[in-house]
Amino acid sequence: MPSQNVQWFPGHMARARRLLQESLPLVDAVAELRDARAPESSRNPELGALLGGKPRIVLLNKSDLADAEATRRWLAFLRDESPALAVDCRSGRGLSRFASVVQEALRETIARNAARGMPRKPLRLMVAGIPNVGKSSLINRLAGSSRAQTADKPGVTRHNQWYSAGFVEHPADRAVNIPIELLDTPGVLWPKFEDPSVGEKLAFLGSVKDEVFDAEILALRLLEVLRAGYPARLAERCRLDPAALSAPPPWELLEAAARRRGMLLPGGVPDTRRAASALLDDLRTGKLGKITLDEVK
Repeated sequence: MPSQNVQWFPGHMARARRLLQESLPLVDAVAELRDARAPESSRNPELGALLGGKPRIVLLNKSDLADAEATRRWLAFLRDESPALAVDCRSGRGLSRFASVVQEALRETIARNAARGMPRKPLRLMVAGIPNVGKSSLINRLAGSSRAQTADKPGVTRHNQWYSAGFVEHPADRAVNIPIELLDTPGVLWPKFEDPSVGEKLAFLGSVKDEVFDAEILALRLLEVLRAGYPARLAERCRLDPAALSAPPPWELLEAAARRRGMLLPGGVPDTRRAASALLDDLRTGKLGKITLDEVK
């Protein structure tokens, strides 16, 4: 079936992009969060041009929900260009290495500050990424308190905020601790998809507001993706016959999933809207298992 045309670039997204550009001169580097389940699709393709020559650290968040082997391949690929970590910002897994990665990425900045007589000058990083990728959760975990506003929907953070996030040990003098400061920014998407499947994957994961697409059409596309890449998990979660997954059109699978899961309207009609919402929720919460939608090319 054809890809759904997802329209998702409201006015506040354009304002957020301008705010990000205006804030870049204030920072030494950027900590870019991506969703480990879609490391390429959750990458803002405009960010590289916006950063200029500033160092970048890539954090693959929600790695607890991603295919572990796929995450390892992505880390190896990403580390050819930038320091990269697989993390889970809610539990803090993987973030113990954040300070050492900042030290690595900003070694030249640290040396330059020391040469200017400012060895303890704070290292300032902008936390950037698309909506709902976990920026506020990262700041809350590193700052040691829930100071940044969080929600399970995109578009919560609206204004720049600074947070203390620990220290970096000076590479040349262990007695010197350099503060890390994080600049929170609103999630920023970009105005046009070159590949419609990118928009679909972001919608699957909840990085696009649910109000801007049809959940049933999106669920039909997700069924196609899952039966191609993770048929056993799809069959188990939706109580479908694994041997009968490949032939039926997606709408028949959605109806079958609704029946098998007891999602029925009066008269025994399958409630496909409820089944669609359940399928999307199962992916987003990890109930479908550890799934990665992007593969290293």
